[in-house]
Amino acid sequence: MKEIDANREAWSSLAADHYETFRRRLAAGEHRLNARILEELPVLAGKKVLHLQCNTGADTILLSRMGADATGVDLSPDNIFYARKLAAECGEDIRFLESDVLTLPEIHREEYDLVFTSEGVLGWLPDLAKWADTAARMLKTGGELYLFDSHPFFLMLDEEKLARGEYEVRYPYFSKEPDADDVIGGYASAPKRGKTSYFWMHPLSEIVNAVGGAGIRLEFLHEFPENFYNPGGHEPVGDTGLYVLPFNRGCFPSSFSLRAVKEAR
Repeated sequence: MKEIDANREAWSSLAADHYETFRRRLAAGEHRLNARILEELPVLAGKKVLHLQCNTGADTILLSRMGADATGVDLSPDNIFYARKLAAECGEDIRFLESDVLTLPEIHREEYDLVFTSEGVLGWLPDLAKWADTAARMLKTGGELYLFDSHPFFLMLDEEKLARGEYEVRYPYFSKEPDADDVIGGYASAPKRGKTSYFWMHPLSEIVNAVGGAGIRLEFLHEFPENFYNPGGHEPVGDTGLYVLPFNRGCFPSSFSLRAVKEAR
């Protein structure tokens, strides 16, 4: 699929910069999972954990440090190269696999206690039914899927105008076509131009129905006013790794999480 190939190339262009950024943050003790994730994750000691869309592995390292037997998966070969390098430098024994998560079951058939994915992940995938099917196939009976991501309500708004307190739909909530952009990066590297990437809008109903359709029972769906990054105009919420618009005190959701359990069939 041309869009997936383009995303692979675009993310690969950021890999070296991401490695350097997260290497510094981990060494300084500055890189942590956000407070919402830490509140909601189960105890990971002794658990097999599969981290989908792991980028250069910084969060996978955090999961390993929480006691997990962790495996990371990413589309980009450059991300996987630097993830292995970063984990080795941090003294963590982590396996990393290069794969499109939508086709992962074709090359990998192990089962896990937890499938974890977070922070800016779903929009890079064109087919959530296949994503949820991958999670279901990778889970043991009784295993859990955990997701934390930006809320689709937030994602449909114009970021620059929202920072000024103006509400305008820039990305239609029910659009089926991906948004193409020739700029990528900015949160852990300087923005890069000239690499087109594609991002899909997924309504909340699509996300929930994909999970249920894969046979994973929803345990909770939580919505939050905070987000995990500052696209402009946001303020940090203490030392939580979260950010909020000053005027968004319970007005609208900026992020969400869900946990679901694979039951015996």
